[in-house]
Amino acid sequence: MNPLYRNDRPGQMPRSWYVASAEPAADRAPLSGDRRCDLAIVGAGFTGLWAALTAARAGLDVVVLDAHRAGFGASGRNGGQVGSGFNKGQLWLEQRLGESPARQLWDLAEEAKRQLRDFCETHAPEARYLPGVVHGAYSGREAAEDRAEAEHLSNAYGYDAIRPLGRDEIREIVKTEAYQGGLIDEGAGHLHPLRYARALAREAELAGATIHELSEVTRVERGAPAILHTPKGRVTADHVILAGNGYLPGIMPEVATRVMPINSFIAATEPLGERWREVLAHDIAVADSRFVVNYYRMSEDRRFLFGGRESYGIGFPTDITTKLRARMESLFPQLSGVRIDNVWGGTLGITMSRLPSLQRIGPNILSGAGFSGHGVALSGMAGRVMAEAVAGQAGRFETFARLPVPEFPGGARYRAPLLTLAMTWFSLRDRLGV
Repeated sequence: MNPLYRNDRPGQMPRSWYVASAEPAADRAPLSGDRRCDLAIVGAGFTGLWAALTAARAGLDVVVLDAHRAGFGASGRNGGQVGSGFNKGQLWLEQRLGESPARQLWDLAEEAKRQLRDFCETHAPEARYLPGVVHGAYSGREAAEDRAEAEHLSNAYGYDAIRPLGRDEIREIVKTEAYQGGLIDEGAGHLHPLRYARALAREAELAGATIHELSEVTRVERGAPAILHTPKGRVTADHVILAGNGYLPGIMPEVATRVMPINSFIAATEPLGERWREVLAHDIAVADSRFVVNYYRMSEDRRFLFGGRESYGIGFPTDITTKLRARMESLFPQLSGVRIDNVWGGTLGITMSRLPSLQRIGPNILSGAGFSGHGVALSGMAGRVMAEAVAGQAGRFETFARLPVPEFPGGARYRAPLLTLAMTWFSLRDRLGV
């Protein structure tokens, strides 16, 4: 079944804490009839909206098409964590790409964070960007790897916002006995992702872009120009950017061979009041070293937002809450029995290497997807560099596209069953502490 509609009804936002705590957004009209433009963008999430904003500010005529609503998918449902770098450390990237390309990628990732922070300061203060992300390591080996990465970033890159944490230090900040060490990154942060996405949509429109909601792209005719078909209209465009990520249906096989949709889930507890300090000493976000990662932080009204429990089928489980609660309470027994007010899921795109996949599908078609849970900042930069490439400045797009992202074994057809087998092993390894 089409991932756009397997778990969602057209245009109906999930019952998440993000939706409940954001100002309602006005509906945008679906595409009707024929439209001609310089750039057509598929998907109104962080990637597509940053591409639209960048291109519109450069004077291009931009049309954005979304099957649901702006910020509907992973961009409006995620954990809100703004990480540094990539899912692979700089040491890993240097070993595979060389020092100079790895540094160029680090610089892009640093600019991605600055871009987000500056935008929130000037155009989206309601997104409440706050600094601080902790990484929790379950084993001494993982803690040593964190320490080596932090020291390398400081010594080789001059990045001093990150520092390693010993076992006692991390437990002073994150009130669980599970972690044996980790690191804290004050150059990373967290925010309200749906408010951020809606502000991006607003600013893209003010810059001149047109956003059509409830306008699924069912087919793309390749050519110069390309033609994008929707149920009630079509767009003829000189250039196309595909920014649907995990929600992109199978309209471009080149994307599907490298990017696979998976689901992740978040629970929001009742407001904890001053009890929140029984969980976190500071208003920071946390992610840990489990392969099926736990990620969490506090909301502005002191609800505990706890995420994890990935699934690799297209459909959501019938019971999301039980396993999420079990994961949360295993880390924080002090929250046993706390009321959970909201639970929601969303679909994201992952790749084999857990690195973003930027591709040139054709002479005038670009794709950016597969941010693998590390995309709040990087997806925006991907949108920006793709818009730059459309405008004739492709250097930073080519840098981003150098990230090693192999095809899934067996291509799109066999990626899900093979990954499920792999995940069964990794989940067992996590439980055994191997």
